[in-house]
Amino acid sequence: MPIPIYTDLAAAQASVLKRVPFDEVEVTEALLDNIAARVGERLTPAQVVERIVNDVRQRGDIAVAEWSLRLDGHVPAQWLVPPERILAAWQAQPPELQQALQLAADQIRNFHSKQHHQSWMDVTSEGTMGQLVVPMERVGIYVPGGSAPLPSTLLMAAIPARVAGVSQIVVCSPVQRASGEIADIVLAAAHVAGVDQVLRIGGAQAIAAMAFGTEQVARVDKIAGPGNLFVVLAKRMVYGAVGIESLPGPTETLVIADANSNPAYVAADLLAQAEHVQAAAILVTTELSMAQAVKAELARQLAALPDNSGAAETLMLRSGIVVVPDLTTAFAVANAYAPEHLCLLIDHAWDYLGWVRNAGGVFIGEQSFEVLGDYIAGPSHIMPTGGTARYAAPVNVDDFRKIISVIGLNQHALRRIGPAAALLADAEGLHAHAAAVRIRLAE
Repeated sequence: MPIPIYTDLAAAQASVLKRVPFDEVEVTEALLDNIAARVGERLTPAQVVERIVNDVRQRGDIAVAEWSLRLDGHVPAQWLVPPERILAAWQAQPPELQQALQLAADQIRNFHSKQHHQSWMDVTSEGTMGQLVVPMERVGIYVPGGSAPLPSTLLMAAIPARVAGVSQIVVCSPVQRASGEIADIVLAAAHVAGVDQVLRIGGAQAIAAMAFGTEQVARVDKIAGPGNLFVVLAKRMVYGAVGIESLPGPTETLVIADANSNPAYVAADLLAQAEHVQAAAILVTTELSMAQAVKAELARQLAALPDNSGAAETLMLRSGIVVVPDLTTAFAVANAYAPEHLCLLIDHAWDYLGWVRNAGGVFIGEQSFEVLGDYIAGPSHIMPTGGTARYAAPVNVDDFRKIISVIGLNQHALRRIGPAAALLADAEGLHAHAAAVRIRLAE
């Protein structure tokens, strides 16, 4: 079995636990060859994205079409998916799949509806101070789908935006190479989520079109959703012209297990993570015997998968089992790694929730596993990756709302705080600022 076991924590920290920023990943010869075949030049991913974004910004729809043909092999005759096509895709789904999509949507909506953040005003003798909490007007959701359809991602981004009160939600998703169309299951999810538009555009060109606007794509206020390296680089490049929720990289899971964990469950959760492209699946355990049992289970369960080549590569190249002396060390490792998903498959798991400082989501106990969070538990599965859980949060309602400060002061406030404001302005050398205060104090 290819997954390595580390009994030396320092060695693990230098390899499987080492964090590398997403834009510093190794650019392989194969990737450069692939870019050259499509673009005609041997460019790095960052160089390609810069070229695409600038081209779309300058030439609009024409550039979007040219890059879509060059990179995706398709230019749909119509980018906007007609509403009747979305409805037909929903109606074509088997009843049990319709029910599953609806249940997931209800769970996500119910969870995010509990996230209260309201406007407030404080009225005193000195006037009124407060905040307006206002939803964004137009949000773009990027849904990957060139190789595999991801309806769950559409639900996990669009529904929190709708709960926040966003007026218009537009989805961009690449067409599948075989059909030249967005997968029906993604369109069915768009129907359930109640999005306003679905556009057959993918890649960096979709991000640029939503950020700057084209003849057929209206500019959005914020872009949310994961994507490949090119999509994430494009999101970073357009930030400032629009908002972005995060720069999500490859998905990752860190499982903490003790002597009483079920090795079959641990292995199953690691494998569920490992089948994602470029993912990382890490086990931190207090027991060498558990590490060995999980490794054996991984071999058994991997052999039973119909297509295990991707998972096997992930386990060998980007995953590992780390043996530590105690749970105190295990949680220290987890907090330093700041995983997207932290799974506590240990005795009395709830007792350790307060030990968690950095994680996108915490899954507590053997029956509360990550796959449920991926699809249907309720919280958005778009979570911070690459160690950004040290400061970032999962997609939530606040990603799609903004705060407007309200200041309505009177003469009482001016007399109390005005002199100090003038002094501070003078200290900064901003004498016109100070004068704007004193002209009023003089009245």
